Amino acid sequence: MRLLYPHIKPNQQLFIQRAEHRLYLEESGNADGIPVLYLHGGPGGGSSEHHRRYFDPQRYRIIVFDQRGAGRSTPHASTVNNTTALLLEDIEEIREHFGIDKWLIAGGSWGTTLGLAYGQAFPHRVLGFILRGIFLGSETELEWLYGANGASRFFPDDYQNFLAPIEFMAGGRVIANYHKLLSSDNDIAKVAAAKAWTLWETRISALHVEQRSIDTPEDTHNAIAMASIENHYFINQCFLQPNELLKKLSSIAHLPAYVIHGRYDMVCQVQAAYQLVDRWPNARLHIIPNAGHSGFEDGIIDAIIQASDMMADFLLESK
Repeated sequence: MRLLYPHIKPNQQLFIQRAEHRLYLEESGNADGIPVLYLHGGPGGGSSEHHRRYFDPQRYRIIVFDQRGAGRSTPHASTVNNTTALLLEDIEEIREHFGIDKWLIAGGSWGTTLGLAYGQAFPHRVLGFILRGIFLGSETELEWLYGANGASRFFPDDYQNFLAPIEFMAGGRVIANYHKLLSSDNDIAKVAAAKAWTLWETRISALHVEQRSIDTPEDTHNAIAMASIENHYFINQCFLQPNELLKKLSSIAHLPAYVIHGRYDMVCQVQAAYQLVDRWPNARLHIIPNAGHSGFEDGIIDAIIQASDMMADFLLESK
């Protein structure tokens, strides 16, 4: 069983300005290594110091950034000028900033959505993909996650807590009702909604989750970004056309990909990963037993690191 690579400090940390958004970037590892971009989840989840530890720092030049409104990027939790198309432009700006010609695209959950969209928009800039916990941005996936007949059937107690902030609203869809609270001027209601939204996903994200409340100022801060930005994207169908990522798959079908998915992922169903790889001749699917959605479960970590090592071998041999 592979473990995360040891803690390393970034070689550089910086910000770039994109219109009103100031984006946090970092570069780690070998400056002459294989360039890899890791895309965090959410949307709105922000990057982690552990994301750089998926990759051998001797062989990879590791780029991580916080997407608009997330993590250390500012304005915090902003949904203004925050769309998938603009995120793709941000990624291209980051690539050009670091002087990278082509790079490996990696990511988890929403990071797979964004990674696929980027690859399809700029296939000539991509070496390959490592994708964990596939999310294709479809209405079916959103209904599974937030509707009454999906993950809620497995976690009825947690789902009831999730619905509590919007119980007073008559009718309307869950995502739409949450949108009203998260965009309201009532700060108390907004914070309560953000915590409930984020806790629902947290509590179903792994086989073994510490059932705790989000109480600290830091966690509340992160929950507001996660909930506000995620809800903003989901109420807008992730700014994608129906089945767009599957329909445009031919543009990247020639590129190699490792696709990793937990067998018991309750946030993103394994069916999406299966559909994707079934249409992608150069993709390999690894379904991890005894794992859910989190990128930091033992089996998922092992699979990602094995994939990053094998991809490095392949890319270096292909030079």
